[in-house]
Amino acid sequence: MKSLSKKLPLLCMIAYSLSSCSTIEVFKEKTEFRPYKEYQSFVILNREVGFKGFNDEFLDALVSDGLHQLFEEQGLVYERENPDLVIRYTSNEDLREKEVMNNMYPMWGWRVWDPFLFDPRFNNNRGMYSTKNYELMQLIVDFIDTKNDKMLMQLTAVSEIHNPNDKKRKVRKSVEKVAETYMGHIQNSKP
Repeated sequence: MKSLSKKLPLLCMIAYSLSSCSTIEVFKEKTEFRPYKEYQSFVILNREVGFKGFNDEFLDALVSDGLHQLFEEQGLVYERENPDLVIRYTSNEDLREKEVMNNMYPMWGWRVWDPFLFDPRFNNNRGMYSTKNYELMQLIVDFIDTKNDKMLMQLTAVSEIHNPNDKKRKVRKSVEKVAETYMGHIQNSKP
């Protein structure tokens, strides 16, 4: 029991750091009506008309194939001619900058003995702030009911990309979160 109590704070810290590293937020927008049934078939409009949602062909294929696979795993059938649900996606990729505070002196060491001498907040503010480049990526997925010709909902997955190698993983996670949010909306809206 003692060994578990010693490891618990470490495990909590590891779980927190892993969960905070890859934050992807999904926003539900433009819900025009409640689903009146569970949809049985779907089509991905981008595949059928050749419209790219991403500038990069590989990322576009990741989204298209990911949506196709995840919805088929949920029991929906891909049908080109007469689908119940039309899925359309696009992306918004913005390069941005943000200010980051550089803490040159940690809260231990010299500052224990003389906290005002080495505290960067009291030293002319030179070198305290720097700018960091990142990319704000949005995956926007529309779900359209073909019978009513109205928007069932629009889901937007937003994430920050700090490393170009991390972009593929974030795109995959965004697709998964969009599919989970869609299925949760359908399940919660049943009469």
